[in-house]
Amino acid sequence: MALRSEMTKPRALVTGRTGFTGVYVARELERAGYEVFGLSNHPGEDGSGSIRVDLLDRVALRQAVADLRPEVVIHLAAIAFVAHGDVGEMYQVNVVGTRNLLDALASAASQPRLVVLASSANIYGNAAVEPITEETLPAPANDYAVSKLAMEHMARLWTGKLPMVFVRPFNYTGLGQSEQFLIPKIVAHFRRRERSIELGNTDVVRDFSDVRDIARYYLEIIRREPVGETLNLCSGRGHSLDDVLGTMAEIAGYEIERRVNPAFVRANEVHRLVGSNAKLHDRLGIGHPVPLRETLAWMYAGS
Repeated sequence: MALRSEMTKPRALVTGRTGFTGVYVARELERAGYEVFGLSNHPGEDGSGSIRVDLLDRVALRQAVADLRPEVVIHLAAIAFVAHGDVGEMYQVNVVGTRNLLDALASAASQPRLVVLASSANIYGNAAVEPITEETLPAPANDYAVSKLAMEHMARLWTGKLPMVFVRPFNYTGLGQSEQFLIPKIVAHFRRRERSIELGNTDVVRDFSDVRDIARYYLEIIRREPVGETLNLCSGRGHSLDDVLGTMAEIAGYEIERRVNPAFVRANEVHRLVGSNAKLHDRLGIGHPVPLRETLAWMYAGS
């Protein structure tokens, strides 16, 4: 396997490097002096430092890890869309795929100094407390959340073999995110000057972060190496979709008609999901997060 090599640079492996989050994380790592590689299972995405490997192919995965010899690993690759149609595939990729990666890393002759595993704040479900801390008991309300909680439990079997950090990102958004997610969908409607939009429940409250902040958090975790920790990645602020629609109306200069489509209303909807970032601030010493309005304006401008 031919790999680009700059031996003076430490190597970082970012699974899901070509995905929405991975693009921003890779950019932060490259700015910090890392040579960044990725793993991809999509045709046409084996360029730009990505190697085409299926997380479910244990043999190929072991070989890729042995060839790459990464110093740090950020595992982002997952099926992250809650309404993904193939539940079996979701569990296979999110749990078994992660297990295969950890097995490959632990078996390699040259092991990484840090492995960061991306879980999800969805594991908390409809928590009865606010803000949600890392000590809040999980109560997953959908298969995606269950798959991520199962991934966490499974991964802890490698605690004595690999130096790991678990992160639980709350909702985040930014330029380049697919319109299958709500915020990009809303922004795109306003950019196209559409007069109406079909949504599910608009009174749900979420803790929205800017993807650029999330990428910086990952870099700071790599720098500080808080091994054994579990960290919420969040802004600590809750916004309803009604808030988002109102802010976008101010940015775009017009009101959009909201229509409730019953097909978009989930029976197992998590109504409020607002996190505490106190531990994140304590462990990483991060600054103030980007305000949601600034993120929406950036997405609306398109650059």
